[in-house]
Amino acid sequence: MDLTSYVNNLGREFATLAEAGGPEARALVERLTGSLESAIRMTLLDALSAAADEITQDLAPGSVAVRLRGRDPDFVVSLPAAEAPEPAAEGELQVAEDGPAARINVRMPEHLKAAIEEAAAREGRSVNAWLVRAAAAGLRQPAASTEPRGGRRARQGFTGWVR
Repeated sequence: MDLTSYVNNLGREFATLAEAGGPEARALVERLTGSLESAIRMTLLDALSAAADEITQDLAPGSVAVRLRGRDPDFVVSLPAAEAPEPAAEGELQVAEDGPAARINVRMPEHLKAAIEEAAAREGRSVNAWLVRAAAAGLRQPAASTEPRGGRRARQGFTGWVR
C-alpha cells in the first residue's frame, strides 16, 4: 500500500489552509510540510496497525498483520487451518464456528471475565472464538443432573399466614 498519495493530500490541505493566513502562514506551512511527512507516515502506520489488530480479534483464530516493505506497509492475512468437523452423534447438535453469526450480550462477574481472557490468550484465540468453542464443547457433554442422588427432589416451601 503506497502512503505517498495520502501524505501528499494532507500537504495540499495544509497549503490550502495556509492561503487564508497570508504569505507568512504559507511560508510556515511550506517549511513544516517536509518535516511533518515522517510524522504523518508514522501516524498512518499506527492507524493501520490498530485496524489490523481489530480485524484480527474478529477473524481469530486467523490474523492480519502489517509489515513494512521499505516505507510502505503490506497486509499479511493468515487464515486458520481448516479443521475437519467432528461427526455429530444421532440427536446431537452440530456446531459450526464459521457459519452465520448471531450476537448476544452476556453479563458475568469481573473475575470470570478476566479468567476467560487469560485462557483465550493462552490458546492464541480471541475471547469470542474461545467462548464459541467452550459453549460448543459444553453442548457436546451430557448435562449434569440437578436431582439429588437419592431420587426426585422434594418440594420445599411454606404455606400459611404470617403476622
